[in-house]
Amino acid sequence: MLTKKLKCLIAASTVAAAALLSTSAAQADDLKSIQDAKEIRIAMSGQYSPFSFANEQNQIVGFDASISEALAERMGVKVTIITTPFDGIIAGLLAKKYDAIVASMTITPERQKAVDFVGPYYHAGRTIVVKENSAIKSLDDLKDVTVGVTLGDAHDKWARARGNLKVRAYKGLPEMLVDLDAGRIDAIVMDSVPVLVAVKETGQKIRVITPPDSDGGVEGMGIALRKNNPELKASMQKALEDMLADGTYEKISMKWIGTDIR
Repeated sequence: MLTKKLKCLIAASTVAAAALLSTSAAQADDLKSIQDAKEIRIAMSGQYSPFSFANEQNQIVGFDASISEALAERMGVKVTIITTPFDGIIAGLLAKKYDAIVASMTITPERQKAVDFVGPYYHAGRTIVVKENSAIKSLDDLKDVTVGVTLGDAHDKWARARGNLKVRAYKGLPEMLVDLDAGRIDAIVMDSVPVLVAVKETGQKIRVITPPDSDGGVEGMGIALRKNNPELKASMQKALEDMLADGTYEKISMKWIGTDIR
């Protein structure tokens, strides 16, 4: 007969082996399930022009949407775009509501603890936007004022960490620009590209303040995936590199941004 201690050791070994097999299966599951379904579900906010926004037909279009479509094409699957508020977008990924996030997400050490990243697929710097006649002339003047940020993004965290700002969070840029013009906020803090594109279209009179590298710098934006999916990560990385090499990326960037932002 087996001793009680030996039985415990066998049971523990069985559990450990099952966990290892489960982990190994999970590593291949995401790519395999995407290939089996012939579909990859990609999340973005849908409120971040020119990266993702609804057109007149209520379709989600923009730089991130086009990048998603091109990635899916190279992976041999169709793409389904899912819109969700940015502040809960990682939680939705971890809950398996979608397979990836293509939402102009800054790669940060904190986020890398929760998800893996493909890319960076483009780079952008922090910008402070004020009305043309604003008394705010430099980063030093950005204190004891109200700033608008996108809820949950890297600039939201940066603004709150300064400790001397009143931070108002928004779901998208259009509302921020309206409130800036109406005087409900004194400045907007966010990535440079969408602001410059938006005001070019609206003709809104603004002034741009670029922080020094120590407070802004150029940041890499990544495509977020659940951890322990090396095959999916490798597949998407190769698709991205192929797009960069064959000119597809540049065409998408020129269409939506007007310049190559890689």
